[in-house]
Amino acid sequence: MGTKQPAGKYVKFIVYLVVIVMINVAATTLFFRIDLTENQAYSLSDASQQVVAGLSEPLTIKVFFSKNLPAPHNSTERYLRDLLEEYAAHANRHFNYRFYDVSTDAGNPAAGENGNQKLADNYGIRPIQIQVIDKDEVKFQKAYMGLVLIHGDIIEKIGTITNIDGLEYRLTTAIQKLNNKISALLRLEDKIKIRLYLSSSLETVAPFMNLNRLSEIPGEVQAVVDRLNRKNYGKLAFEYLDPEKTPGLAPDIKRYNLLHLSWQAIPEKNIKAGSGVSGLVMMHGDKNITIPLIQAIRLPIIGTQYSQAEMGQIEEILEANLTSMINIHQEIGILSGNGALNIAGTAPPDPTRRQQDNVTSIRHLIGESYSIRSVDLKEEMPGGVKCLIVARPTRPLSDYELFKIDQHLMQGNNIAFFMDAFEEVLPSGSQGMMGAGPPRYVPIKTGFEKLFAHWGIRIKPSYVMDEKCFKQRVPEQMGGGQRDIYFAPMIENRFISKELPFMKGIKGLIALKNSPLELDKAQLAKSGIKAIKLFASSERSWEMAGNINLNPMFISPPTSKEEMKSQPLAYLLSGEFTSYFAGKPIPEKPVENKDKTPEADDGKNPEPTAEKTVREDPLKIQDKGSVISKGKPGKVLLVGSSELLRDTIISQEGRSPNAIFIMNAVDYLNERENIAVMRSKEQRFNPLAETGSTLKTAVKAINIAGLPLMVVLFGLIVWGRRHARKKTIQMMFMK
Repeated sequence: MGTKQPAGKYVKFIVYLVVIVMINVAATTLFFRIDLTENQAYSLSDASQQVVAGLSEPLTIKVFFSKNLPAPHNSTERYLRDLLEEYAAHANRHFNYRFYDVSTDAGNPAAGENGNQKLADNYGIRPIQIQVIDKDEVKFQKAYMGLVLIHGDIIEKIGTITNIDGLEYRLTTAIQKLNNKISALLRLEDKIKIRLYLSSSLETVAPFMNLNRLSEIPGEVQAVVDRLNRKNYGKLAFEYLDPEKTPGLAPDIKRYNLLHLSWQAIPEKNIKAGSGVSGLVMMHGDKNITIPLIQAIRLPIIGTQYSQAEMGQIEEILEANLTSMINIHQEIGILSGNGALNIAGTAPPDPTRRQQDNVTSIRHLIGESYSIRSVDLKEEMPGGVKCLIVARPTRPLSDYELFKIDQHLMQGNNIAFFMDAFEEVLPSGSQGMMGAGPPRYVPIKTGFEKLFAHWGIRIKPSYVMDEKCFKQRVPEQMGGGQRDIYFAPMIENRFISKELPFMKGIKGLIALKNSPLELDKAQLAKSGIKAIKLFASSERSWEMAGNINLNPMFISPPTSKEEMKSQPLAYLLSGEFTSYFAGKPIPEKPVENKDKTPEADDGKNPEPTAEKTVREDPLKIQDKGSVISKGKPGKVLLVGSSELLRDTIISQEGRSPNAIFIMNAVDYLNERENIAVMRSKEQRFNPLAETGSTLKTAVKAINIAGLPLMVVLFGLIVWGRRHARKKTIQMMFMK
C-alpha cells in the first residue's frame, strides 16, 4: 500500500514558486549593482553624473555595433551597454540612447547597405578590420564599433571603440563639449553681476593723469554689458556705484582690492587733496574677478604713467571670464618667451637648439579639454585664466615680469611650474654631432628662485640618480643585455602620495633628468602654506652635482650607502600666499629702445640731461591696491624637470601613467578635480608590489604544495565529521 503525499508539500511548493517569480519581477525594476573594484572602475563617476543630470536640451547617443563579435570585443559592447544604463539612471529626461545592429548577416536585412549601415556611414562611422580565430584559422572580418552623440544641431562622434580603457572619460568629455555655453547659461538661476566702482572725484585729477575719457567709462561699460547680454540670454546685470555718493563701500574696496588713488592739494590749480577708487568687478556666487580700469606703470626716466583700459579689451576680458566663471570652455595659459617650452605652438622652431621641444602630445591632450592661450609677460596678463603653466624658461625674467606672475597667484589663481635646473649646451661648432665632446650643463637662473624661496621651496642644483630606474636594451653589436639609465628613476607606488584623490589611481611614474626639491619649513610655517609631496625617488637614489655627466657608461652608484636616500621630485603648495613684492614699489616696466645706436652707449654722445630726469609729479599721487599683498587661496605645483612634458614621456593617447598625472594636475589646478578623479580611476597600470626572495619562495611553495594539502585536510575533516555522525546514530539505536 503506497503512502499518500500530504497536501502541505504542494502548497509549500506553490508558495516557493510564487516567491521566486515575485523576486525576479522585482529585480527587473529594482536593479542595482555593487562595484567591488579598488578604484570603482565600473561605477559612474561624480563628474559623469553631474554632466548628464545637468542637461538642458535633448542629448541622443546612437551606438552602431555589430552583433556576435568575438572576444574581447563582445565584452566591450556589454560594458558599453552597462555604462549607458548607468548614465540613463542618473540623467534627466533629456538623455536617451539607442543601439543599432549593423551586422551583415542574411537574417538582419535592416542592417544592410540601405539600412543601419547607411545610417552609420552618414554619421561618419566606418567599419574596421578585427581578427577572428575560427576552427584554428585566423580570419579577418569587418565590424562596426562606434557611436555618435547628437545635441541639437551639433554632432560629436567616437568612431572606434575597441576597448573599455578611458571610455567613460571619452563619453563624459564629449557630452561636456556638447552641453555647451548655451545650456549652462540657461541653467543659471542668478544673473552674473558686473559692478563698476568709479569715484567721481577722479575727474578732478584725470587731466593730469592723461585720463581724458574717464567720465565716459560708465556709459561705455554699460554699452559693453548690453552687447554681451544680447549674446548671453540676458544673464548679465550691470550696476554703477560711486563711492563718493554711496556710503558703506569700504569693505568692498578692501575685499576686491580696488585701485585706490590719493593726491595732495595744488592751490594754484584749485585742486583739493582727495582720493578716489576705480575698478570693475565680475561676480557670481562665491566667485569674483577684479578687472582694473586704470593701470599704473612705472617707467625709468619717464616716471609713473597712467592709462585707461580700452573697452574692446574690457569686453574680451568679460567674455573670457564669463565662460571660466561658469566652467565652460576654460582657457589655460602657457608662458611664452624667455626660452620656455613651446607648448602653445606659437613660436617657430629654434634651429640653434640641440633638442627641439617635441611637446606635440601634451599640446594635443591639453587642447582636447582647454583653449590654449599663449601668455607673453611683456603684455598684459589675460583675464579668465585660472591656471598658468610655466615650462622650462631658460632666460632671466625682469622684476616687472615676475611681478605679473606674483600678482596672478595673489588673485587666487594657480600656477604649474616645470623647471629645469640646468640647460644642456653643446661644445661650440659641434652642431649635435657625435664625438665632439660631452655637453656642458649650465645652471639656469631665471629669477623665479626669489619667488620660490619666498614661498618656502627651492630647486637644488643637481640631478637625481636612482638604482630603481629605466633599463635600456643594449644592441647585440654592442654586447647585448640591458643598461641602467640612472637619471630616469622609476617611481614606485609607495613613493607616490595618495593624499589627493586624483593621485590615488596612479601607481607608477617615470621621471627624467629631475632635480630634487627642498622645503624651507620655517618659511612655510610663517606663511601658513601647506606642502604636499606628490612623488619621490626610491631610498636607493643619490644626487649628481657639480661636474654633471649623464653618459650612462660613466655613472655608477656611490660606494657609501649613506649618500643614498629618497629625494622629493614634485610638491604641491596651497594656501593664502603673501606677495614677494609686498611693501615694495611696483617694478618698472623695461623699455626697449629700438632706435638705440652703439654711439649712444660709448659715452661720447650722452643724451640730454633733461631727458634723464624723472618727470615731476605735482600732485604726488599715491596709489594703493596696485600690489595685492595677501592673496586669495591659490595653488602652486612645482616639478623639478620639464622632461615630463616631452613626447618621449607623454603618450598622445593620454593613457600612460605620466600623461594621466600631468592632465590630472592640470585639471586639479583648474578646479576640475572631479574630472581628474574620473580619469585617474581608469588607469590600468597596476604593477606588482616589490617582494623579497624569501616571500617569493613561500608563495611558490603555497601554490605548489599548500593548496593540494589544504584540499586533503578539508577532505579529512569532512570524512571525520561523517564518521563521527555515523557513530552517533549507531549509538542511538543501540540504546
